[in-house]
Amino acid sequence: MYLAHLRLRDFRNYARLDADFAPGIHLLLGDNAQGKTNLLEAIYLLATLRSFRGVGGAHMVRHEHKGYFVGATIVGQGEQEIKMYWSPLARSLSLNGQAVRRLTDYLGVLRAVVFCTEDLQLIKGSARIRRRFGDLLLSQTYPMYLPLLQRYTQALRSRNALLKHPMLDAMAVESFSRELISTGEELIRLRRDWAPRISPIAGLAYQRIAGETEEVRIEYLPSVSEDFTVELAQSRGRERVYRTTVIGPHRDDFQLLLNGRSVAQFASEGQKRTLAIALKLAQAEYLTAAHGAPPLLLIDDIMGELDATRRSAFLPLLEEAHAARGQVFMTATEHRWPEELGRELTRWEVQAGMLRPLSYDVRGP
Repeated sequence: MYLAHLRLRDFRNYARLDADFAPGIHLLLGDNAQGKTNLLEAIYLLATLRSFRGVGGAHMVRHEHKGYFVGATIVGQGEQEIKMYWSPLARSLSLNGQAVRRLTDYLGVLRAVVFCTEDLQLIKGSARIRRRFGDLLLSQTYPMYLPLLQRYTQALRSRNALLKHPMLDAMAVESFSRELISTGEELIRLRRDWAPRISPIAGLAYQRIAGETEEVRIEYLPSVSEDFTVELAQSRGRERVYRTTVIGPHRDDFQLLLNGRSVAQFASEGQKRTLAIALKLAQAEYLTAAHGAPPLLLIDDIMGELDATRRSAFLPLLEEAHAARGQVFMTATEHRWPEELGRELTRWEVQAGMLRPLSYDVRGP
């Protein structure tokens, strides 16, 4: 799977872009604030319908314009055409000329993993960020997971709206409680099964990066201890106080442990950064194993911040992408790109929202 063509209109600082990309490693070179990260953001948006910067559509529209357009040609088993438009008044997403009605019909057309400075929030940030990481990976590997999560989320929103109402409709609350429990118990089961599968992959990635034998473990921390039905009934007093659903998968967390101790509380800054990268390496390896082909790798200006040992941890992924005719997009400034990475790099210059191919490849050792 690879991105063969990218088309942008009024996206971030790109007024107009049409670019063709071959499989392989693409190095986007340019000074800061020229649009390198914006290109990765557009590709990630196509894959997940989200910005990895955590912003909404309005932030991605070019200054003083009404909306943005992102289009792409994806080559995998066949060829797929994606068209996406966003404005405050109109939004559309089409695949091969047909409007996308269900996300399950779309997600998976393009799979991507992004490495960026925001990844540190997986360690330092809220439980919601770690849940989103797990939900995305589960949605990319279990077709049933996303519709299940959507059903749970809709039931949760409806139930919370009822709990906020001054006159509580107990029968309506009970109806949504049944849906919440049936979908929530299945989400808990899938998350509980997934955590011990991703944990050893992340542990091996951490050891490759750090060059040390410290033990990494990911533990699932569900907010429901045993019986969702019983515990939801027992929480009604708190629900009346807070006027919201206080237990369920929407309150789950994934605890990160290093040698049995909480990474958030006891790890050094270097250990936290290393584990953040290891989690994303694990995500890419997990997707590769699940689908038999590597996802697109989007590496946003983090290589220059890593020493040679930590950069070398990326080599197996880059080699795998190269062998499988996959793709890597990597951003860097001219003086900070890691020359030892990759056997063949296609170089692009990014300047003021313009993308220009440079006239030669750089071949590594």
